[in-house]
Amino acid sequence: MIQNFEINSKQIDEIKKITTEEKNFRIKNLKLFNEVGFPHKRLEDWKFSDFKNIVDSNFDELDTASVTSNFNKIDLIKDFEHNYIFLVNGNLHSSNFNYEEKNKIKITPFDKSINYQLNKNPLVCLNHALAENGYSLEVDKNYKFKKVLVIYNVFTNDLKNKILNNKNKIKVNENSELHIIEYTVNNSKFRFINNAYENIILEKNSKLKNLYIQKSKNDGFFHKFIKNNLFLNSDYTNLIFSAGPKFHKLDIECDLMAQNAKCNILSALFLNNNEHNEIKTRINHLDSNCKSYQRVKNVLNSNSKGIFQGKIYVKDIAQKTDAYQLSKALLLTDSVEFNSKPELEIYADDVKCSHGSTSGSIDEESLHYLMTRGLNRKDSTKLLIKGFLNDVVEFIKNPSIKNFIETKLDQQINEN
Repeated sequence: MIQNFEINSKQIDEIKKITTEEKNFRIKNLKLFNEVGFPHKRLEDWKFSDFKNIVDSNFDELDTASVTSNFNKIDLIKDFEHNYIFLVNGNLHSSNFNYEEKNKIKITPFDKSINYQLNKNPLVCLNHALAENGYSLEVDKNYKFKKVLVIYNVFTNDLKNKILNNKNKIKVNENSELHIIEYTVNNSKFRFINNAYENIILEKNSKLKNLYIQKSKNDGFFHKFIKNNLFLNSDYTNLIFSAGPKFHKLDIECDLMAQNAKCNILSALFLNNNEHNEIKTRINHLDSNCKSYQRVKNVLNSNSKGIFQGKIYVKDIAQKTDAYQLSKALLLTDSVEFNSKPELEIYADDVKCSHGSTSGSIDEESLHYLMTRGLNRKDSTKLLIKGFLNDVVEFIKNPSIKNFIETKLDQQINEN
């Protein structure tokens, strides 16, 4: 058990090439983290994911020093043609944009000189204080990627009792379009924490589709905060299929900052064997005629825990808002837990907003129907699980990518 975990500011002194202003910002964030420590259930945003207790139960020691590791190239996905970026323990290792006009794309290591807004999330404060690694990706105006970009997020086999803090930025400029698959490959057999922060900026008439998937089950503990700024007529879609780590929390905040901005967040997760997964969203409608759509689906088995906290905020000037939110859970055993906390905060009077949450076990009549058609109970259950998750998978339009995701989901379900 780790007691009274606190980080000394000397670690910030060791960060190279930072301005006095940035150093002061980092020290301020470190102070905020040390005052609270790891987030605990007394914090409203962490009431269902007591991270302090999770850390105490799984780690006897933790090291926050940056990591450099040897990297043997992994096998590329063969199912479809793609561009790629390799991240190794959060560091930008290499990239390949052979399918694109390379002069339209800028990829650099994370710029440490950028200061961000203070945040009440202690793990974001920790990231702001210590992050040295990551990447910055920018797509020029009037350019649409020809092939999907796969971000291979690789963690090496020597990681143990580490907290990795990395920061990324993606900017898609006016009239441009980018599709990303973040593919996490965790080669470590040990426990570690990856604490990431990502800032996404979509300029006028731009589009970004972001898809998350883990290669396999693992003992990693992952937290990621995503801050999205969506401008006029921009279109953002986030598809989450990343079931696999022991702990995974995605904290997504979207600011719809100009008219006709669109935000879609969808997930289809199969959780098993004590896995803990939380999706927390805050969608801020800050201008008129914006749309948001959220559909979160969890299938839970064998002592797993799923959480969805979703808030829709509508500013007084955000008339003609159209916001939809739904979470659904399929509970396969009595040992699982699903918590849902939907919220609406509306200050405009001409809006269409709705939210809902349902959870329940597999319908016995449907099982009986399939079993009378020749399937056994196990295969009938798997078929109903696939049907439950399928409406999220249908949002993937590329047949090859869709087949890849379906195969990954099948593998997770068949491991049951």
